[in-house]
Amino acid sequence: MSPLPLAVVLAGGRSRRMGSPKALVELGGRPLVAWPIAAALDAGLDAVVVAKPGSPLPPLDVPVWPEPEQPVHPLAGVVAALERAGARGIVALACDMPFVPAELIARLAALDAVAAAPPGEAFPARYEPAALGVLRAGLEREAPLREVLAELGPLAVDAGEAPDALLGINDPESLARAAALLR
Repeated sequence: MSPLPLAVVLAGGRSRRMGSPKALVELGGRPLVAWPIAAALDAGLDAVVVAKPGSPLPPLDVPVWPEPEQPVHPLAGVVAALERAGARGIVALACDMPFVPAELIARLAALDAVAAAPPGEAFPARYEPAALGVLRAGLEREAPLREVLAELGPLAVDAGEAPDALLGINDPESLARAAALLR
């Protein structure tokens, strides 16, 4: 069996719809980026945050790895992390997914193949080093991450019973929904 993959929390986006850096947005008394980090650690994985140099981040207890300044694209973080993680592979998570379950992360980590939950969604997903050629080509043409992931033919992993497990916090309305779920 391969070594456990590295959990990579991507935090290098522009946060245009949110209007402020998503990694810093507070939910339940902690920044959004802290939620998927905690889930990854609960799943038994080592975790890192990947962001553009100078990205606003809260104090973190995990390493921060830089991704290239350009392009501003989620594939930039995935490629940078996978290059640095080496043979371990990665489970990529978005910094704006506070309810992603540790159990789902662990199921993705247990696979030795590209996998996604649910199919068609970009996060969370498992990437193997063998996928780097396709990922780099997708980044070069700035293809949508979902399109590039589909090219890799990911295994489908059930997200489980939690209806909000894959809720992404992209704007103030989705933040309000997440806050209501915590109450």
